[in-house]
Amino acid sequence: MTDQTGSGPGISGIRDDYMALTRRKRLYSGMLLAVFVALMMSGFMLADDRNAGGFWSGLHRIFDFPEAVIGEAAEKAAELPGHVVKYFPALVETLNIAAVSTLIGALGGAVLSMLSTRGLARWPALIPVFRRLMDLMRAVPEIVIALVLIFVLGGGPVPAMIAIAFHTTGALGKLFSEVNENASLKPVEGLASVGASWGQKMMLGVVPQVSPNYLSYALLRFEINIRASAILGFVGAGGIGYELKNAMSWGQGKYDESAAIFLMLFATIIVVDQCSSYFRDLLTHGRRSEMLA
Repeated sequence: MTDQTGSGPGISGIRDDYMALTRRKRLYSGMLLAVFVALMMSGFMLADDRNAGGFWSGLHRIFDFPEAVIGEAAEKAAELPGHVVKYFPALVETLNIAAVSTLIGALGGAVLSMLSTRGLARWPALIPVFRRLMDLMRAVPEIVIALVLIFVLGGGPVPAMIAIAFHTTGALGKLFSEVNENASLKPVEGLASVGASWGQKMMLGVVPQVSPNYLSYALLRFEINIRASAILGFVGAGGIGYELKNAMSWGQGKYDESAAIFLMLFATIIVVDQCSSYFRDLLTHGRRSEMLA
């Protein structure tokens, strides 16, 4: 009885402290939300004032362009197969840009990830340097790199490929390094005991453990790079995006071509997404997921 009576004030005090902490947390959360909303509203008002037309004044016309594109595509539906054949090489170019940049980025990211992982790095003192390098590569948008390279190299698929590969290296390097941290070091130590070089330890001791996750992340990045290569086409980096920009620039009369390009790009992204999702699931979970399906 004495213990229970003595513990009463203690429990009450803990409850009061917890409620005070909860109220303080809610207050801080409300203040943070208010600041966030104020910043969003001020940013929106500033952007709307500097916009050429104004958001609210043009909001009622938001469906005018899709309506014009769909209407003209419906009128010229018989010409859509011809447009698909015409722009198919540009679509293949976009896929090539995405595939090559993903391959280069995956290889570069794998090397940087191993150089920046404790227990695997060849030069442990330089781990922060390689990590900051990957941060820099992720921080710079692809379109900025592409614009600089287009100014230097001219328009075409090469600037887009370099820009996407540069960004992909940083992005995959970060993901790969997290995978490396879960790899067992016993094979590496065993290879080191027989005099294996750093490259041999990585290829024989680490890569077999992490390759399924590596391939899974690379396939996911390939999907992203398809969209990125299409977007970079708008700044003159070639591919299907460049053709879409030209078709849209002509305006009325070329909307059927724009619709055909939209459909091709949409269908390609869906197909690649479904295929890569299947292979990612197969690499990650093996036959078990197929049995469950």
